[in-house]
Order: sequence, then C-alpha cells, then structure tokens
Amino acid sequence: MSLTYTALDDIPKVRKRLPDPIHDTANHAFLSGKTKSLAFRKRQIAQVGYLVKDNEQRFKDALKADLGRPFLETEFFDFLIVYGEARMAYDNIERWTKEQAPEFSLNWFLMKPRLKPEPKGVVLIIAPFNYPLFLLLVPLISAIAGGNAAVLKPPENTLAFSALLAELLPKYLDTELYHVINGAVPETTKILELQWDHSNGRVGRIVAEAAAKHLTPLTLEVSAIPYPHLPGKNPVVVDPKVDLNIAARRVLWGRLINAGQVCLAPEYILVPEQAQDALIEAIRKAYQSFFPEDPKKSASFGRIVSQAHAERIKKLLDRTRGTIAFGGVTDVAEKYIAPTLVSNVRPNDSLMSEEIFGPVLLIVPVKDVDEAIAFINSRDCPLTISVFSHDKKFQDKVIENTQSGSVMVNDTLMAAGAPGLPIGGKGPGGYGYYTSKYGFDQFVFMRTSLRTPDWIDKVALWFRFPPYTAANAKALRGLESPLPPRPSDSGSSLSKGWIVLLVTAFAAASSVAAVRSLERAR
Repeated sequence: MSLTYTALDDIPKVRKRLPDPIHDTANHAFLSGKTKSLAFRKRQIAQVGYLVKDNEQRFKDALKADLGRPFLETEFFDFLIVYGEARMAYDNIERWTKEQAPEFSLNWFLMKPRLKPEPKGVVLIIAPFNYPLFLLLVPLISAIAGGNAAVLKPPENTLAFSALLAELLPKYLDTELYHVINGAVPETTKILELQWDHSNGRVGRIVAEAAAKHLTPLTLEVSAIPYPHLPGKNPVVVDPKVDLNIAARRVLWGRLINAGQVCLAPEYILVPEQAQDALIEAIRKAYQSFFPEDPKKSASFGRIVSQAHAERIKKLLDRTRGTIAFGGVTDVAEKYIAPTLVSNVRPNDSLMSEEIFGPVLLIVPVKDVDEAIAFINSRDCPLTISVFSHDKKFQDKVIENTQSGSVMVNDTLMAAGAPGLPIGGKGPGGYGYYTSKYGFDQFVFMRTSLRTPDWIDKVALWFRFPPYTAANAKALRGLESPLPPRPSDSGSSLSKGWIVLLVTAFAAASSVAAVRSLERAR
C-alpha cells in the first residue's frame, strides 16, 4: 500500500499567519478565538471518539495490515483508552478550565489574584509506529480540551493507518484547526523547522534539539532504539516466594503484546539464581498455553513493523551469550520474530545494549533483591518497574530504593489504561505526561491576573511610592509573613520554649498525683 506524503511547500502554510482565507491555517484559526468556546471544544472531543467508533473495523484492519496486530489488542489498548479519555475530558472540561484562586492571603485578597488555564496555541503531535491511534488521539483530546489547534504527524511506516487517519480527520473535526501531515524524514524535518507552541512526541532527541531553537515546550517519551545509552529497558523483580505461574503469565503477556513493541513492556526479569529454573518452566508453561501450535500461524500474535527492525532484533539474538530457553526463530522477510525467552543473560550481553522492542524476554539472575536493586540503579531510569511479590516489605524495598516513571505490583502494562493515571518518564526517559487531567495540563499555561481597585493605594499600598521614608518601611514590614520556627542546633523540631512547657506540665501533673496519693493514704 502507498501513502501520499504532504507536499513540502504546503507544510509551512499550516503554521504561518496567512490572512488569505484560501490559505487558512491552524494558527489563523486559533487566533480567531474559535476554540474559546467550551461547547465547541466538547463537540470536537466527542467527534474524536466517534471518528474511531464509526470506523472501528477499518482501524483494526489497518493496524492488522501494518503490524499484524490481533483485533483484540487494538480494542484493548487503543479503542478502550481513547473512549475513556474522550469521556473524561468531555465530562470534566468545565472543571479543568475553571478560573482558580490561589491560597488565601490577607495582604492580597482585595486584588483578587486568580489563575486561568489558557491554551498554548498551535501544537504539534508526533506519534511512533507502535500505538499510533492511542498516541495521536489521546494527546489530541487533551490539546482540544485545552483550547489549542493541533497538527498531527502519523508514523510513515504504518502506511494503512496513516492514510486512513488523513482521510477521516477532516470528516470529523474542524478543518481549519486540526490537520494531518504525512511523510518521512524530509517532511518531519520541514515540520520541525517551524515554531510550535507545544510539541508532543516520542522521537525524543531529534524533537528536543529542533524545539530548543524556538524554546518550544515539550512532552517527550524517549525510545532507546536509536540511542543505546538511553533508557527503555523495563525491569521485573521477582520474589521467588510468589506464585511463579501467575507471575509468568502476566510477564509473558506484557512482553508479547503488539509483538513486544510497547514502551512500557517488561524487558528483563531479575530473579535469584536458584529460582531461575523454576521461573523458566513457569514461563514455558504460559507460552505453551498462549500458543498451543506454531505462533507464526497464530491470529493472536503480531509482527514487527518493518524488515529493518526485524533484522536489528535478529542481530541482537545472534550475538547473545545467554541461553535461548525457547523461541529464537526469525524470518526477516516476513517481519517475524518468534516469542523468545533467553536466560542467564549478563549485564554486558548484546540483548542488554539497547531496547529490544520485540517479543524477546530476558532473565538476568542475581544473588538477591539487594543486587536486583543495585542493578536497576546502575542503569538509566526506566519508564516502569514491575514487582512480583506478596510480601509488602519486599514490594516497598524495591519501590522505595529505585526510580521509574511508574511502578506496577504483581502485573505489567495495566497502568497504561488506568483512568486518571498519567503516563510519563523521568530524566532521559522523557518528561511531561499524557492522558487524563495531566495531559490537559501539558497543553495549557496558567495565566495569572490581579484586579487592583483604585482606593487600595490610600489604605494599604501607599508605601510603595517614593519618597521612601521610615513610615514606608514600617508599613512594608507589616506585610511580612512570619517565618516557621527556627530549627534547633540538635535538629529537634521542638523549641526550647516547648521543652520548658512540657517539663513544667509534667512536673505539675506529678505534683497533683503525689497530693492525691497522700490524701488517699490519710
């Protein structure tokens, strides 16, 4: 299938301030004030939902063609989340956009300080190939809720999906405010030359470098595939006392969804060496229940997005010094990588050098949970960590001594679909959030305001005007907030005054008790 790319000369027209109505652009439409209406925003949000709802089978067919993705996975990780986000934004937009008052201040309340979420303007949303529906339309819903215009850049290697979105978007959404630009490197380069009011994407470093020229704020999730020193390898810590069969099913499921092409998917398991064999058998049992026959023939297993990515994964497998417990079969021409488990993987193995982004699960044996924690902390911060244990002390030890964008206890992947929980990374893994109110917050800025009455200079703020005198200084000092109690040298939070008071109270109580004892003795 072919995909029609947007003409390079047409791309700047999307962003420039062109007064000619023939060349109306997203920016021109935004400046018209059309998006200020909450009723308009709600209509557009609802239309995003119906764009998907009315065309579910076409989207499932497109993603099946592009990724070999089973229909149920598209329903679970695309439709379910998009519908939930559309409903949440639709129902809460009045509350999210409401003018807010800061904490009460006696010195300032007469000037009515307020904060109002305002749209940033024209935003750019760039999506990767693994979940293009989710990663384009969920940020789009947030951007619309915030009152922005938006330009979407679908991935060039999901031909069927990207062509379908370009066809459908103008049929459902305002054609002046919301646009699709299709293309590859030249088109993306042209897009990034323009100034945007916010950018959202997963091609992290490239987008960040381009945005820096214009000081464009960003929401980023960074993949480690092009940059092996970046994060992306999500660990699983397994307590050997846990039910290994349940852990194995949930970890293997999380690894194989979308043929492993999920940024939050578990990549490697840290387990005590003595429990490795039992875990391998549990995972093998789960694998056999998922695929009783050849997974290559299964309708429940997808494909890698391109031959180039399949070849990359094959080379990583070819160089591993770990033990392939099952799988390992590759067919680059068919973009097929079999579900694969590799045990006895060492820290310097080829499979640990970059994010695999494929259906290959690793087991890294360790001495104990302390070594597992040290291993995680020796690498860049992952997007997520999964902990499998029924011992809360074990869970807390891992959680409190590591860092990650999210943590899941006794499960994998599910946090991505939980309503109200944001998705985001930390440090080199990206910054900012998407989904729910947190996604809305990315696409607005807090505009502050004061409304100062004329008479206030006579009764409260007269001291700010020259000439400055002692009376001015005294009046200014009257506005100062009291500091918290001074910390004591010992680091105790109790001041000497409180200590004296407590000692006195204790002495008084002791005296009363002594008197009562004497009275009872008489």
